[in-house]
Amino acid sequence: MAEQTALPESTGSPGAITAGPPGPGSEARPDKPDAAVVRDALGVGIAVGLSGFAFGVTSAGSGLSLLQTCVLSLLVFTGASQFALVGALAAGGNPYTAAAGAFFLGIRNAFYGLRLSQLLALPRAVRPFAAHWVIDETTAVTLPQPTRRAARIGFTVTGLTLYVLWNLTTLVGALGAEALGDTDAWGLDAASPAVFLALLAPMLTSTTERVTAGLAVVLALTLLPVLPAGVPVLLSALAAPVVLFLMGRTKKGPGNGKGSNGTVTRRKKGERHS
Repeated sequence: MAEQTALPESTGSPGAITAGPPGPGSEARPDKPDAAVVRDALGVGIAVGLSGFAFGVTSAGSGLSLLQTCVLSLLVFTGASQFALVGALAAGGNPYTAAAGAFFLGIRNAFYGLRLSQLLALPRAVRPFAAHWVIDETTAVTLPQPTRRAARIGFTVTGLTLYVLWNLTTLVGALGAEALGDTDAWGLDAASPAVFLALLAPMLTSTTERVTAGLAVVLALTLLPVLPAGVPVLLSALAAPVVLFLMGRTKKGPGNGKGSNGTVTRRKKGERHS
């Protein structure tokens, strides 16, 4: 009998699922037909997987060999990091700086894995293989699912479809790079980042998240003309601690019931509020 474990009800932003058990009076979300989950997963997997062609063309145009391009897609398999790496190399950046930028950009997948491991609860023998498919797209499809069965189906179908198509289209793109001529003129390197942003935007539900993302974009664009390729991507991560620091200062600022010297002001007995 197929497992049909209901996941806890969301209490935060859309797609966010708490890891603990449902609270008193909470109701499990209605089951989602398997066919609907597969349809959504295939839609994301096919749409994003086809953009591997853009990576293959861009990578070959950046000077990487066919083997290097294909190995990147097979072993790295996180589009944003792959584009960041070949983009930095194409711009003349230091290989170590380019690799560091790609590495730190891919760190987000580790945090996705912490969340998905609780939702999917996969057998230990399967987890190392499933970890390779923990990326933006599989996370976006898996998190909103109402049951563990639906989450597993969404994750598996999205990961398998995307992995196969991404690698096939990477190969085709790298082989056809010479036929396209000047790859920069086609602007294909913007395809995968555009898809990534389209998936990311709906997940930025709070003001803090939007401000952090906006500040990161401003930092990257400002530093891009003055710093070596790959470095602006690394420094744009400073947006998160800056926003958190400013939020902390705001909470400690005027209007929180404290005087200028940090002591709590108390109204004397019988004193009228002016």
